[in-house]
Amino acid sequence: MHIHHLVPSISRCLLSMGFLILAVSHASGADTTKFKRIEPQFIAALGDPAATSGNGAQAWGFWDQDPGPRACKLDHYPQLKATGVAPAQWKFDASDWWLEEHGLIMEKPTFPLAAGKYLVTGDRETTTVLTVHPKDKNGNQRWELADGATLNDVTHLGCRSARYTPSTSNKPSNKTTANACSPANAPTKGFPVNPGGAMPAVNGCNKQDYTVLIVIGLPVTR
Repeated sequence: MHIHHLVPSISRCLLSMGFLILAVSHASGADTTKFKRIEPQFIAALGDPAATSGNGAQAWGFWDQDPGPRACKLDHYPQLKATGVAPAQWKFDASDWWLEEHGLIMEKPTFPLAAGKYLVTGDRETTTVLTVHPKDKNGNQRWELADGATLNDVTHLGCRSARYTPSTSNKPSNKTTANACSPANAPTKGFPVNPGGAMPAVNGCNKQDYTVLIVIGLPVTR
């Protein structure tokens, strides 16, 4: 697999960086003077689309750079499996792998999402502040959006992402079953996935769909 085979994905969801900068200036109620603009980063979120706050942010992930251009086509999975490392130098984890809306294998985000404030948008009408609180004594992290915004308001509907893990325990004595959850079993048709649609099921895998939030600003630090 060669670097020229890498295809941008989430980056193709974005209209343009210029649009995102414009979105900051039109942020609904957000005090953008407390934030510095950044190259887009991305949050993999779980939650009720209609919620303005909730629990469980400890299960949210974070990409500090666009994973789309760093992704690999499904038909290049044999090379990825053989080397264990993508051309972009991220490591492939056969027990925890991710697909995006164009059917590309992408690097998994880092977990958990750090507590703090993020200026987020869905690249539509709403830009607002997401607050992720520190873990409580039970390990739970609360999250909340300002201005009455819902999770759906700041979800980029065109960006789809799903996490695939073995549907049975990955026991060394049962390698056949453990290896059944593989990108080799992923469908090759049905891509790109419609905006807001569910990612495809893969035989042998548990699937978890994540919504994608675009981070366009981080707090200014003194």
